[in-house]
Amino acid sequence: MTVVRREVLTLPGAELGPVNPLPPLRPLDRVHRIDERFKKDLPLDMARQLGHRPLRSLLPERLRDGYGRDRAPLDLDAIVIENDRLKVTVLPGLGGRVASLFHKPTGRELLYRNPVFQPAAFALNGAWFSGGIEWNIGATGHSTLSCAPLHAARATAPDGTQMLRLWEWERLRDLPFQVDLWLPEGSDFLYVGVRVRNPHEKPAPVYWWSNTAVPEERRVIAPASEAWHFGYERALRRVPVPERDGTDRTYPLNSEFPADYFYEVEDGRRRWIAALDESGHGLVQTSTDVLRGRKLFLWGSGTGGRRWQEWLTEPGTGGYAEIQAGLARTQLEHVRLEAEGEISWLEAYGPLTADAETVHSVGFEGWGSVVDEVEGRIERALPRADVEAAYEAWLPHADTEPGDRLAVGSGWGALEVLRTGLKLPGTPFDESTLGEAQAPWRELLETGVFPEPRRVGAPGPSLVSPPWRDMLETAPARPLCEYHLGVAQWHAGDRAQAVRSWERGLELAASDWPFLRCLAVADATDGHRERAADRHAEAFDDLCAERRDDGEAWRAATAALGREAIEALLLVGRVPEARGVWERLHAGTRARGRFRLLEVQLLLAENELAAARGILEAGFEVADLREGAEILGELWARVAPGEPLPARYDFRMRPGPSGAPGLLGH
Repeated sequence: MTVVRREVLTLPGAELGPVNPLPPLRPLDRVHRIDERFKKDLPLDMARQLGHRPLRSLLPERLRDGYGRDRAPLDLDAIVIENDRLKVTVLPGLGGRVASLFHKPTGRELLYRNPVFQPAAFALNGAWFSGGIEWNIGATGHSTLSCAPLHAARATAPDGTQMLRLWEWERLRDLPFQVDLWLPEGSDFLYVGVRVRNPHEKPAPVYWWSNTAVPEERRVIAPASEAWHFGYERALRRVPVPERDGTDRTYPLNSEFPADYFYEVEDGRRRWIAALDESGHGLVQTSTDVLRGRKLFLWGSGTGGRRWQEWLTEPGTGGYAEIQAGLARTQLEHVRLEAEGEISWLEAYGPLTADAETVHSVGFEGWGSVVDEVEGRIERALPRADVEAAYEAWLPHADTEPGDRLAVGSGWGALEVLRTGLKLPGTPFDESTLGEAQAPWRELLETGVFPEPRRVGAPGPSLVSPPWRDMLETAPARPLCEYHLGVAQWHAGDRAQAVRSWERGLELAASDWPFLRCLAVADATDGHRERAADRHAEAFDDLCAERRDDGEAWRAATAALGREAIEALLLVGRVPEARGVWERLHAGTRARGRFRLLEVQLLLAENELAAARGILEAGFEVADLREGAEILGELWARVAPGEPLPARYDFRMRPGPSGAPGLLGH
């Protein structure tokens, strides 16, 4: 019998740490973007979806940048789904990631299984980790739920066995979703039913990609003779498959630099993608046709790609590539989901064995035989008709209420259900899940008044959707209400009103620093750098006078605001003041890699070249180094002109002048 049970997975890992308490007011650093010059050559539907309501802000989410790189044994809550053929390990507290897909008859792990838990700054809101199968919903990039808890419970699968249901409320687009995972008795395939609902009165943009990490010593095969290549040039270009520029790109290690290949699968053809080793063994993913896109992401064999691989795990553990499946042709697109509509599909993941000699045929002439061989093997292992039938059988079960609760997600869905009275069969957002973060918003909903805090501290998270903004506008104009109203107005693009709300709140506030910081960001956005530096410095002074201890919450606030203040002051050449902020940071904060980087910048501004070089030579790691960041290469070039970039700092993702690091979206 298939069973669903709890387990604990213990790994060497870094703690996630506190969430950044400052609202992310600055526009997204758009790693995935297309140079406008190349859009005119794209198919009309692709060009339209590329421009369909791209995400411009992380609000109401917050940044997760409180993690480090010091690892210790870490106990992770896990849920195991197991039949006589497969053992599947799911991490409900980390976005529902499938950490392992183990095929018992052959003793093979079908996924790339990361031996450590190491957060890195790849998600839209920061913390993300590599390995397994992840569910990406929201907007182009890795989901803000990558390191967040989902609701989880047992449910009944179509064949009467136990099924695992995961669900949550995705906050960037305000959409509830669910992921049902089950193993039919005797099946070699994990079935995954996915549903995204739009309960609102207006259409919504939807983004979904299921990303599967596999060992990179594989050949990646999909039923396509062309692909859309996206690389450091910021262009989507149609290229042939398997060879490009005389090199077979279906082997991830044949490319030097990271790249995306979005396969052009013909309409009507079965959707699948496989990664097979030298013996013809490996993993296949297939789905119903709604999940139309297929993609290969590769790190490549260059020094930057190798460094990122080490960064995300540890040296000597092997690299990975990703085979992916999504709702659109490419990850740069968003599809339209009509008002009060839903979209659903079924995926299947399992082992595949094909003739090795055929699988590794070379060149264009052999590619058709490769695809036919693999597609034929898939059809024998799991007929396309069976996938369609499994989807039809699952749909009625998607609405059934889940049973035993195995994990609890956030309370934001419960708050939205409380506000709207929505009925969402199959995904209950119970009032019992409401917590401290939702408490003031519930009070606003029920009384029309946003409460003032009972103790000194950073403001809680803001809500920014139009219904909540309307409630804030009609509530009594108390300081904290004005603060959150300003954040919501800023998110809506009404910057002048946001500034007025923050200025009104500042006149009566017991804590000035949250308002001053928001006003500083507004000044910087409008190009008023000196005034932005003034307000950042004043905000930091006020926070230092207010903070009560060096506990985690206060330390997170001073670290986040101190970093912004130092950067703002350095930008206008006020070096002594920047040094003064640095010296008031907690010693533990100054020891973090991000702040060692700031120290190098401070020393260079003070013309202390030798001291700056000394820090770089001693070595440090910036745990939240953003993908595509070029700062390490730039600083090294200043302290050691003409000298090669040390390997520890070489994260280049494109060719560049003097070996400067480059930029590409993952």
